[in-house]
Amino acid sequence: MSLWKRISGHADCEQRMATYYDEKGLLDLRICLAPWIEDRIMSEQITPNSAEQLERVAHKFNEDLQQKLLSTRTASDQALKYRVVELCALIQRTSALELYTHLRSGLQKELQLAAEKSVASSAGQSMPMPYNMNNAAAMGAGAAYMDTSGDMMAVPNGSNHGMAAAIQNVQSPALGMVPPKVELYEVQHQIMTSLNEFTNCRNGIKGLQQNYNYVLGSMGSTPNTEAVVKGLMDEKVVLVNVVRRSFMYYESLHELVIHELKNWRHQQALAGNGAPFNEGALDDIQRCFEMLEAFIAQMLEAVKELMPVRLANDEPELMHLQEQVQIAQKNLVISAFIVDKQPPQVMKTNTRFAASVRWLIGSQLGIHNNPPTVDCMIMSEIQAQRYVARGSGNHMDNAMPGQSSGEIQNSSSSMEYQQSNHVFSASFRNMQLKKIKRAEKKGTESVMDEKFALFFCTTTTMNDYRINVWTLSLPVVVIVHGNQEPQSWATITWDNAFAEIVRDPFVVTDRVSWVKLSVALNTKFGSCTQRSLTLENLEFLFEKLQREDRTEYITWNQFCKEPMPDRSFTFWEWFFAIMKLTKDHMLGMWKAGCIMGFINKAKAQDALLRSVTGIGTFLLRFSDSELGGVTIAYVNEIGMVTMLAPWTARDFQVLNLADRIRDLDVLRWLHPSETNGVPQERDRAFGEFFSRRQGLNVRILSEPPDGYVPSSLHVQVYNSNGDNGSISGTPRHVPPQDNLPLGK
Repeated sequence: MSLWKRISGHADCEQRMATYYDEKGLLDLRICLAPWIEDRIMSEQITPNSAEQLERVAHKFNEDLQQKLLSTRTASDQALKYRVVELCALIQRTSALELYTHLRSGLQKELQLAAEKSVASSAGQSMPMPYNMNNAAAMGAGAAYMDTSGDMMAVPNGSNHGMAAAIQNVQSPALGMVPPKVELYEVQHQIMTSLNEFTNCRNGIKGLQQNYNYVLGSMGSTPNTEAVVKGLMDEKVVLVNVVRRSFMYYESLHELVIHELKNWRHQQALAGNGAPFNEGALDDIQRCFEMLEAFIAQMLEAVKELMPVRLANDEPELMHLQEQVQIAQKNLVISAFIVDKQPPQVMKTNTRFAASVRWLIGSQLGIHNNPPTVDCMIMSEIQAQRYVARGSGNHMDNAMPGQSSGEIQNSSSSMEYQQSNHVFSASFRNMQLKKIKRAEKKGTESVMDEKFALFFCTTTTMNDYRINVWTLSLPVVVIVHGNQEPQSWATITWDNAFAEIVRDPFVVTDRVSWVKLSVALNTKFGSCTQRSLTLENLEFLFEKLQREDRTEYITWNQFCKEPMPDRSFTFWEWFFAIMKLTKDHMLGMWKAGCIMGFINKAKAQDALLRSVTGIGTFLLRFSDSELGGVTIAYVNEIGMVTMLAPWTARDFQVLNLADRIRDLDVLRWLHPSETNGVPQERDRAFGEFFSRRQGLNVRILSEPPDGYVPSSLHVQVYNSNGDNGSISGTPRHVPPQDNLPLGK
């Protein structure tokens, strides 16, 4: 399903994008050529970094667009012909740069909307998002589909006009390099078609063998023997060429399947940050591997059958072809060994965890009849780099690694084959990391920056030769204390979002665009709290990350190493603490839109002073100065804004947020937010989150049986003169069950 079809499946999204494209009169063009525009722009392999380069890209797109429209004019649909003529006239009137940048920015906005709907879908809503791994690659390293700068495609500093903004739009990695989209079922169909066609070749080889044996048996007694032999030679040449061409086509099909598997692994990494993930697609990929194995096995048999037919001096050529086919078969089997269930990426010592590996060949080679044992060890980054470098190009003969970087209990498991679903896997259900050996740290490095990986390996016999197969898990960070968790998740979140699947372990860029980082932050926060961030939220986070030299790129140091200006903590520490507080103590209120959250003091004060409900209007915002704090800002009795001291998780362990709000009579109207567009009465907004205070509305008439009188905690706000309760000059709000005296 094309991106435009997903957008048009939601009336609000379709209307928003229709309005955008109509600004330049491009709506008909977007609808008429939806798949072509998406494929053409998303598959571009050039990232313009200058005005001149952008001009060239735009003009090339314009030329291709005109050619596409001219080819469409040959359609039999007369109405379509007239429509195409009008579109041709439109692009003649519009500058190439303007047309290109408007369409590209439109795709970015569509990706943003698709991402928001995708996160909503994971929280129980619906948006048709069919699994297509190439789509995931097209969207870059984000939650799958978004450029979260949305309406502000340039850096949110007001400079979103002209050539600079156009260059910025094109540089968005959300529209990165991607090969033409190929659905898995199409790959399966191509493999099956090739396999069926190759059956005819096998039949031809059998006929050649029979004729060759007949000629050998009747040599000298058959007239025209020379002509018959020459005919057999010509037939063999044709069949050898068919096998060779089939092998070349097999290699291209194998590359397609490997590309799909890499994209599945990329999606698996993004799922580590909370992105939606279709694990079931691995069954379709396995089906491709199984058919490829059947295909390459038939080719190997065909070459072996051709070898005894000695009609020409072609033995060296056939020997070379046989060797190529055998290597291809080995590579296929090796590449099918993967980690399908990743271990926890922040791994605490002496804590049980699970993982599993899967071999995507099923029962094809009969290995399941004598299932091998898979061993697991933990590798440091240096060890992994050395092993991968040593094994590249000679995977099947690469010796197993030596000493482990730690001690893992229950680190062996036998592979098992499940007949019902053809899954051939080994599960490690009860592993435990007992010890870890760390590398020497340099500079500001810490144990929370150090990456390891679980290394799974086994040895098996295939066609009378032994091969070693292995695979690495996603990177893990090993910790020994819970207070190491936040920074460890910074390392993992960054790696999952921005690392390439094929890389030197575990190299990742130390600088990314805000567009990509905003996707990662939105994915992480949305999956953790079940409500995605808004454009205003993301703009607020962007400002938090800025330094004196404003730029659209964010470095690793800005992200989690350098303290924010005038603060003693980093951006990630602040963001992670808010995310944890929301998940643990405010999840329902955040999902319901009761918490504005990401807004600074100045904007909060301005919004409250402009509110139509006046005195008693309040909002909740995340504290800038307190890690994991939330504060209430409200309009007091003299029309000024008061900010309450932040509350943290420790406070909510004593009394939850909703009950604290109920206790404060000065809070009457919840200020509108993006989620809730109109002011709401306090008790209507928060009523479902209030706890029931047992027994407080019952007058104690006699001594309780146990001798104890019940009590409860209430929150009060003190004025500067020491008074508490209601603010003078405002009506006192008396919620039910709350106006009784505390117990003794």
